[in-house]
Amino acid sequence: MTEARESAGPHARRAPGTPCWVSLMVHELAATEDFYGELFGWEFRPGPQQLGPYVRALLDGREVAGMGHLPDRRLPVAWTPYFASDDVDRTADTVRLCGGTVAVGPLDAAEAGRMAIASDPSGAVFGIWQGSAHFGTAITGVPGTPAWNELVTFETESVAKFYATVFGHEEEPVVSADLDYVTLHLGGRPVAGLHGMGHALPRDRGSYWRTYFEVADVDVTLGQVVRLGGRVLRPAHDSPHGRVATVADPEGAEFDVLQDPR
Repeated sequence: MTEARESAGPHARRAPGTPCWVSLMVHELAATEDFYGELFGWEFRPGPQQLGPYVRALLDGREVAGMGHLPDRRLPVAWTPYFASDDVDRTADTVRLCGGTVAVGPLDAAEAGRMAIASDPSGAVFGIWQGSAHFGTAITGVPGTPAWNELVTFETESVAKFYATVFGHEEEPVVSADLDYVTLHLGGRPVAGLHGMGHALPRDRGSYWRTYFEVADVDVTLGQVVRLGGRVLRPAHDSPHGRVATVADPEGAEFDVLQDPR
């Protein structure tokens, strides 16, 4: 994992291929708002309703993430990153041509922009966002904001080519005999990671994107997660990028919490 920090105003257009938003679809929206509101200090206000009830999470009045209601109980509850695009329809066509699937859209999200939800050839779900009034996360680099997005997959080589073709990412593999990891760059800046797990990837889970959120103190945060009804999946441990742990919210959506070592 490599950190990428960007402080952007709400009207700053992201370079195509940049992760610009994270969204969570859940069954019990009100209870999920309570959990993340307590954990990260988020407040909520209504967002576009094209796909049903949806809210935007705000930190100090600035938008950091979205949450929507998932009507189908069979669909997985998971955090999903959105990548910026100048033309969602063209990007969706490229996804299909490169072996991916477009599951939702492209469609307009009120006046905010245009979106699609897709999956890569390994089955990992991601979003595509073409902003007009809303360009994505308005604040990063402070506790309660997304810090990094990482694809957990079987192997990185083929899926890295997919993202490089669709979004123009440059690939930087980690040279290691026992680690299959590729960092995706745009303009020389790291924007996301791909982690090949091989047979350690649960077959019933498949490939998926995971989001890291910055926190002030990982160990304190883990206590809050449990008190609020969530679970600790991987205890706090030190990494080159700070202290990190993996948790799940009460509905089972996994995410990581990261304490900046600075």
